[in-house]
Amino acid sequence: MQIELAYGQSGMMLDVPAGIETTIIRKKPLPVPDDPARVIEMVLAHPISAAPLSEAGRGAKTACILICDITRPVPNRLFLRPVIEQLTAAGVPLSGITVLVATGLHRPNLGDELAELVGDPWVLENVTCVNHYAREDADHVMLGTTPGRGVPVGIDKRFVEADIRITTGLVEPHFMAGYSGGRKVIAPGVAHHSTIRTFHSARFMEDPAASSCNLDNNPLHEEQLEIVRMLGGTIYGLNTVLDEHRNLIFASFGEIIESHMAAVDFVRDSIEVKVPRKFGLVVTSAAGYPLDRTYYQTVKGMVTPIDILAEGGTLMIVSECGEGIGSDEFRAAQQRLVTLGPDAFLKTLLKKDFADIDEWQTEMQLKPMRLGTIVLVAPELSEQDRAVTGVECHDDLNTAVRLVLARTGLRELAVVPEGPYVVPFHEAAE
Repeated sequence: MQIELAYGQSGMMLDVPAGIETTIIRKKPLPVPDDPARVIEMVLAHPISAAPLSEAGRGAKTACILICDITRPVPNRLFLRPVIEQLTAAGVPLSGITVLVATGLHRPNLGDELAELVGDPWVLENVTCVNHYAREDADHVMLGTTPGRGVPVGIDKRFVEADIRITTGLVEPHFMAGYSGGRKVIAPGVAHHSTIRTFHSARFMEDPAASSCNLDNNPLHEEQLEIVRMLGGTIYGLNTVLDEHRNLIFASFGEIIESHMAAVDFVRDSIEVKVPRKFGLVVTSAAGYPLDRTYYQTVKGMVTPIDILAEGGTLMIVSECGEGIGSDEFRAAQQRLVTLGPDAFLKTLLKKDFADIDEWQTEMQLKPMRLGTIVLVAPELSEQDRAVTGVECHDDLNTAVRLVLARTGLRELAVVPEGPYVVPFHEAAE
């Protein structure tokens, strides 16, 4: 049996050895609209719990539209120009419109990469398209602290001070915040580094509710909602849902919280897959391009399938990692993990109110490490980078699978081809 896993832009084939029972876990298929442009047109015309932009834009002089950075395959090409045209038709001048890349603490997207991200030359030529820089204090408005958990709140002033504020993004599982999109595009998307480093500290990350597909009592989600409330006024959200082939299958638009929940409610039944047993070997991916550009993003694919990994089992993940390990800060955190070991590394995190930048991803890697062995198949990753992953590394997927099967004696495995975009949950058969 051959199964294609998401890997870079080309995919990677798994050849399952004869006699090995294989369970393939995918999203539940959803219908693909014939005309995605029409879908965008309809949701813009009928916003959820908010006035249409044609009304809201009257008298407005400025607008700020947030887009996700290059690590998310959001179809910006489909909706940015229609949104901008609705704003200008209402009287907002092109010179007053900013498209702001919600980088969080990721690197900026510049030049050809920014053009690829925006996806529409008309947008680049007619409005200001810039990146958020979380470490630039002067770029932020400090709004105080959240009432619940005392998170310091700083948000990019271009968004805070705009007459019309719009977030856009992709609604997919998120291994900390439950689901991406909506409120998450604001924080961490355009938040000050102190905001991001607080709710990525161990007191949030180690909370069992900070997990994939869970919004109930999730501390990150709850603080993100508090930040939306602190901003006040109407904030719009345009949310998209994609299928395995990156086709648009759903969009919602309107008041940021309610429109986001409409997308979550739509996609839950497809993404959250109930599996009646656990497996000694789970083979998955980091979701392919653009998510698998770095090892940093690869950690997401390690965490999302752990509910179906048997204790002491092996989780194998393929990832292109064409840009290497990730940021210098993440490399430093990984080096501390390798040097100290998982338990001692976690103890250093529990003492901090502010997480060091990007060390939260290393903390999330501890979750699958507690269960079993992680095997990384990343042929483009250098030996220097492999040394700080803290996991077993191989160049060839099929060789790695045969090695694991031989040393464990297993005759079965589970495969999650789309990685972190699908979340399997163990639910024992009745």
